[in-house]
Amino acid sequence: MSKNETSTVRIFDRQALELQRKRATTNFSAHDFMFQEVAERLIQRITDVKRKFGLAIDLGARTKHLKQMLSKEDSINKIISLGLIRDLKDYDLVGNEEVMPFKDASADLLVSNLVFHWTNDLVGTLIQCRQILKPDGLFLAALFGGNTLTELRQVMIEVENEISGGIWPRISPLIQLPDAAALLQRSGYNLPVADTDTITVTYSDAFSLMRDLRGMGETNAILARKQHFSKRSIFSQVAERYHMLFADSKGKIPATFQIIYLTGWAPDETQPLPLQPGTAAQRLADALDSTEQSAGDFAKPKI
Repeated sequence: MSKNETSTVRIFDRQALELQRKRATTNFSAHDFMFQEVAERLIQRITDVKRKFGLAIDLGARTKHLKQMLSKEDSINKIISLGLIRDLKDYDLVGNEEVMPFKDASADLLVSNLVFHWTNDLVGTLIQCRQILKPDGLFLAALFGGNTLTELRQVMIEVENEISGGIWPRISPLIQLPDAAALLQRSGYNLPVADTDTITVTYSDAFSLMRDLRGMGETNAILARKQHFSKRSIFSQVAERYHMLFADSKGKIPATFQIIYLTGWAPDETQPLPLQPGTAAQRLADALDSTEQSAGDFAKPKI
């Protein structure tokens, strides 16, 4: 697959996404808590890798935040950030993750914070990232996973089906953890790992959650979405049903955000080969302090 090749199956309206992102820039700092939190977790993972990186690329930057955090790492010599919105001074280059403006074998580290869940051709993008990396370069990305906003999805489906007798896609389809791991391997990375965190945010009501999603630039940009305004009664009933099903004793509602982390290395002959199954001296679950699950289930960290 060539670097400029894109999938013929288009799920997301990239023009609508760009417009949402542009609108969100006016007050993004009031809603960017999730991006800041995940950026810190990405930095911790980079810190755990004991090596030097000449050039790092912040792919899909929303603000200067991740680049500033990367610049504090002594292991990184130079950082270039790429963002989607023109005329925004928070990053070095304007572009998107579907067609990237970087040369092959030019970067030592590629980091992406909550961007790839909007990519139409994720395999093609992952292949581009591998091609951009030098041999033995590190790829590290975080994206929203399939359990994200599970409460809101459930409530919206129930309410809209009752009111309209059918449902429209209102929340983006998101990747599941087993699929993410398979895509990394399919894209040609060595030592691929996909793992997950769950972050639960509490809100006073569903409207507060929706305002945050709008402020993040993370509202509906599916090509198959409704092209006209929905009835106000739908959202009022969504808020009521959300509270009825999920509110705690204090009247607060939870919103689940599943973060999937993708880690892989550009192939290099100096890399160690994986051990044969059953020959490891220690279980991975013990090393990560997590509960071991059967294939296809989600691993849950011990609390």
